[in-house]
Amino acid sequence: MYRNDKVIRRYSEPFKLKILAERSTGKYTKSELCKLYSIAPTTVNEWIKKYNRKDLMNTRVKVETKDEISRIKTLQKEIEQLKKLLLKKDLDTMIEESYLEVAAEDLGYKSIAELKKKLKIKP
Repeated sequence: MYRNDKVIRRYSEPFKLKILAERSTGKYTKSELCKLYSIAPTTVNEWIKKYNRKDLMNTRVKVETKDEISRIKTLQKEIEQLKKLLLKKDLDTMIEESYLEVAAEDLGYKSIAELKKKLKIKP
């Protein structure tokens, strides 16, 4: 068999709708239908999306304890506080650089680096 001798399946619209109808009756699960008709689960998922059958999509339920919820909220607050502190630090650094730029200009230096070198300030 050659490399390009793959079987490419094309499914008719009535066949796709038949599969979705069988799934919606609850007679078969998605995995059972896939095995029965030799269809990939991702293909069935595409059909569900194509025909807007959200009722057939898997439902995700997230279960959390009150402790987990409060911990998440605490961590979110901490993240926001850290973001604000980082922003303040960045602004302080910008202001400091601006002051150094003005000072370097007033003292006759060509750049801040030259002023820092003279004052032995680490960059």
